[in-house]
Amino acid sequence: MTDDVIPFGSKRLIDGQERVHYYGYWIKTYKAPEDSLMAKKRLIEALTRRLFNHVEHGINIPGHRLAEARAAHGAETDPEKKRVKGAMLAGALFNRATDIFTKLVELQAAGVEIATDNALMRECGRCLQEALELGKTVYHRSGEEGIDELWGEPFKAFSIPVEAVYESRYIKIAQAMRDIDTLTASLIDTFDGDAMFEGIAPVIQRFAETAKVKTETLRTDADIFDIWSDFAVAGERLRNFHPQLPARPTEAQTRQAEHGVRLARQMRGLICDITRARVSMPKSTENMAERCQAFRAAYPLPQKKAALV
Repeated sequence: MTDDVIPFGSKRLIDGQERVHYYGYWIKTYKAPEDSLMAKKRLIEALTRRLFNHVEHGINIPGHRLAEARAAHGAETDPEKKRVKGAMLAGALFNRATDIFTKLVELQAAGVEIATDNALMRECGRCLQEALELGKTVYHRSGEEGIDELWGEPFKAFSIPVEAVYESRYIKIAQAMRDIDTLTASLIDTFDGDAMFEGIAPVIQRFAETAKVKTETLRTDADIFDIWSDFAVAGERLRNFHPQLPARPTEAQTRQAEHGVRLARQMRGLICDITRARVSMPKSTENMAERCQAFRAAYPLPQKKAALV
């Protein structure tokens, strides 16, 4: 069966590993934990930590400072500062939700039945929902764009079954892989036919393949030691690639080489960001494609002479 007739969510055993199909990619699956308050608590905590690892610095505000964060945001009139303070408020809201959920799990462990319409459960949901709205204006650490998908994950873990959260992750992983392939093709096409960058294509391709494997692999996976080291080494080889310059290069050749190396390293950095976040970064991907086009326009390849008939 070809990719265009394989239904989304189809699952198969491939080389002994269950995989699920989305957007032309067969993604490695993991067994979801039991759908319980404890499982949700652990998932929300993990997703919140992951979120703070990928967004701009300074917004991981403790939940007990929620009132302060709200007051600071409400009093701010400068639009740029208000955006940042909104991000700080979102961080406090996420942490407050985690604090509430932790106490609910402790009560449940003590034998107290926690209903879904419990007042604290409703408050937890409100905190996550408000954080989700505020988080839409928060930037990724690269500063190029936000990652709305990451802000929605803790709320999703709260509001839907854990297994459904896992399924939604596979879709985002496939979209991230699609970005990686788009970036890879763009960079390879940019350097295609350029003698200065001869030999870089397989280096780029190897890095992309290891990035996609890392994207689908959890840190708790037994294979993570080999997978992460493969990814890290492939990235180092791309970062350390040296263009082939003549013994006495012209100023223009030197400038082109420096620009090309910078472009390759920027591409490497973006693929690393996508791989670690495990979500698509469409704006950054589009911007990088434009940089590739600008490079080729600035340094056009010499026209081949037409063969004599």
